[in-house]
Amino acid sequence: MKTFMAKPSEVERKWYVIDATNLPLGRLATAVADILTGKNKTIYTPHVDTGDFVIVVNSDKMVLTGKKLEDKKLIWHTGYIGGLKEVGYDKLMAENSPKALEKAVKGMLPKTSLGRKQFTRLHVYKDGEHNHEAQKPEQIVVKGARV
Repeated sequence: MKTFMAKPSEVERKWYVIDATNLPLGRLATAVADILTGKNKTIYTPHVDTGDFVIVVNSDKMVLTGKKLEDKKLIWHTGYIGGLKEVGYDKLMAENSPKALEKAVKGMLPKTSLGRKQFTRLHVYKDGEHNHEAQKPEQIVVKGARV
């Protein structure tokens, strides 16, 4: 039996919509990362970009479990002396919730040119509206919602 290796010309990309209402940030990010990398397909090949497009709506309604909303911080360095910056997730989720999800998903993708290409297929919106109706996206339900 031969091992199947997908070719870039054989990959058919679909569009998916995920509603982030009451979903934990980490569980949503892992589901999105799996779709972007193509791990939800049977033709998954590690060195070929087999992933699909993902649209996430209602990112303002994502939740962080436990005390992460108060304790967790996003930390980065500007590259200048004394340029260590940090912002709490309570402020980040209130002002820019798509960035929180994008940061989580980007950390789960490969740190190569392949991962950067996969990340460009992620579209995150704060509310329930998106402008990708022409692509006829399919609705996906992610398990792990808090009721």
